[in-house]
Amino acid sequence: MRRLLVAVAAAALALTACGSGETGGGDGKVTITFWDNNGGPARTPIYEELIKRFESANPNIHVEYVGIPSASVQQKYDTAIAGGETPDVGGVTTSYLAHLVGQEALAPVDDRINSGPLKDKLLPSLVETVRQTGPDGKLYLVPSSANMDVIWYRTDWFKDAGIEPPKTWDEFITAATKLTDTAANKYGYTIRGGAGSVFQLITEAYAYSGVDNFYEGGQSTLNDSANAELVDKIAKLYKKATPEADVNNSFTQMIAQFTGGSIGMMHHNLGSYSDVTKALGDKVAAIPLPVGPSGKRTVVPNPTDGFAVFKNSENQDAAWKFAEFLTSSESNSYWNEKVGQIPANTDVRSAAWIDKAAHVKMALGVMEDPATILVPAPVYLPQYSSITKTDSEPQYQKVLLGELSAQQFLDDMAKKLTEAQKEWEERK
Repeated sequence: MRRLLVAVAAAALALTACGSGETGGGDGKVTITFWDNNGGPARTPIYEELIKRFESANPNIHVEYVGIPSASVQQKYDTAIAGGETPDVGGVTTSYLAHLVGQEALAPVDDRINSGPLKDKLLPSLVETVRQTGPDGKLYLVPSSANMDVIWYRTDWFKDAGIEPPKTWDEFITAATKLTDTAANKYGYTIRGGAGSVFQLITEAYAYSGVDNFYEGGQSTLNDSANAELVDKIAKLYKKATPEADVNNSFTQMIAQFTGGSIGMMHHNLGSYSDVTKALGDKVAAIPLPVGPSGKRTVVPNPTDGFAVFKNSENQDAAWKFAEFLTSSESNSYWNEKVGQIPANTDVRSAAWIDKAAHVKMALGVMEDPATILVPAPVYLPQYSSITKTDSEPQYQKVLLGELSAQQFLDDMAKKLTEAQKEWEERK
């Protein structure tokens, strides 16, 4: 039955997505298929414009665009690999890069980068994050942009309260409490207690503790006592400086509360830029996650976006040409200005729009600061999502409700991550 389903899915993809190797008619024109890994009304028009520019500059290559919702893209890639109908080039993030490499679906791009115009033009921290995600240290995608977790805050609330945006977690806790006026339905902070909560919590914990590696001697450091200290501090804000409904907050509810005007600070990433500025205009700004007692700036990076060339493609040169075009300074600048994220091409650093986009300029400053320590989470583990979401999100809700200690919560998660890492190392 499974084989039948795979075959049907692969056939459907072949019909709708024009898989790899399609070379068009007899006019010598090459057709390549590009899968956007987060297709939708916000991104599709941007890619349509870039494809128009690419085809104008390369009249012998036609690009067929296929937009795939981010929630189903990994399954789509798996089905395509099983059916031998992968695209020529596709959007890929480091969250499932290792999974695709493990199926030998992608072609390494180190030599192509080093022998072309992208050599020494990509943000080193992003390149290193991608390289660490691969099982053999090779680059299997060219990074295009990065996201970063930030604290969005109400500038008018802070001004009215006479306090400065927090630089440390202690200042953050104090500000959240001072900004709260429950009688007026005003809360200093909103906790993401529902779907997607634990990834955000992990970034907060490492930002506080300054622990600079996710694993030490094969053991997960997630249950470091300083990480537990931060989780406990956040849990104690629940219902004191946050709405009671936060225990079930997904991103949708969290952003609705913030843009609705009842919240002073919200932890999310740069991707919230258009939502928060559309609702609050210049009354909102972003700061990095505060630092803890160590004073060190440790950042757990969001998965890095980029483009990969599929090994099954019969037109790998044309596919790479398109990937290289998308990450050129002009295209990379156009893309990241539209989506409000950190450009991977370092030549974009001097673009005029960067100076006007305070949130991107701030994030670039953090990422380029030699003192910043990146602590990549092991998103390459096949069990990572189930451990941090299915297993742990309900447990975090128990912490918020006072039914489970922060230390026990992290001990359980760290044990599972350690076991998963051990299995991963043994399979390499």
